[in-house]
Amino acid sequence: MFRSINVIGSGRVGSAVTARLHERGIAVDDDGELVLLCVPDSAIREVARTIEPGPWLAHVSGATPLSALDPHRRRFSLHPLQTFTRARGSEQLDGAWAAVTSESDEARAAGLSLAELLGLQPFELADDARPLYHAGAAIASNYVVTLHEVASELFRAAGAPPEALVPLMRRTIDNGFELTGPIERGDWETVEAHRRAIRAARPELEPLYDILAEATAK
Repeated sequence: MFRSINVIGSGRVGSAVTARLHERGIAVDDDGELVLLCVPDSAIREVARTIEPGPWLAHVSGATPLSALDPHRRRFSLHPLQTFTRARGSEQLDGAWAAVTSESDEARAAGLSLAELLGLQPFELADDARPLYHAGAAIASNYVVTLHEVASELFRAAGAPPEALVPLMRRTIDNGFELTGPIERGDWETVEAHRRAIRAARPELEPLYDILAEATAK
């Protein structure tokens, strides 16, 4: 649908998107049929106001509502449901899903077309569902980082190598998140032993362990 796109922002997402567009033979220039905002969430509203109405306008934020693109009406959002790093390129988009939010059939078609162009698997997301959706995404991605750090801290306290956790975490994903371990077995004596050990070595982590154990038991 789009033969030229103006990508504003060259951060982790913007650089990956730009690289993919170049691979697809799409012109990336200032006069694009679509202006794609790959800027921080806090800057979307301000940047949108500086753009003259005319071309399509979209942002790639998962949390920001479409109203941030006011006063533009030819608008949509496409959020690649992926975590990005500058150490990698356009391949980060391969196979990832993307949330498309729109207000008209034409905007929906534009968003789905862009997703296909970028190699993303699109799904539609209501604008008012965005905070709940983004909370789920943050838990799945950001909190994995937190859990890894907490587990690593316990490993260090035990004299075990934290890097040994990575294959375990990856296999859990590869196994479709199948639950194993003491809670799955109903082994509450081991769970209590965990609590005692954490209380002795890293007492500040015991409340987090309790919350996670309760959620896992449910």
